[in-house]
Amino acid sequence: MLKTLKDLFDSFAQPAPSQSPAQREHAVQLAAAVLLVEVVRSESSMDTAERTTMVAALRGKFALSDDELERLLELAVTTSRTA
Repeated sequence: MLKTLKDLFDSFAQPAPSQSPAQREHAVQLAAAVLLVEVVRSESSMDTAERTTMVAALRGKFALSDDELERLLELAVTTSRTA
């Protein structure tokens, strides 16, 4: 599992030269969200309190709207499951 996580984060850390600053910022946001999801998934379930805490942590770090935070978290969950 750790190798899979490392590979996933390596893919985020090495952006393509053609990526815009906005795309690189999104990759950082997604990497942070995926890491939070992976920590929560280690218990095999995500309850409402954990989800609320993850959203609060992401909101504190990134200037995103509520809708953007929800989409980021959904994408992070999907990315985590397929990693």
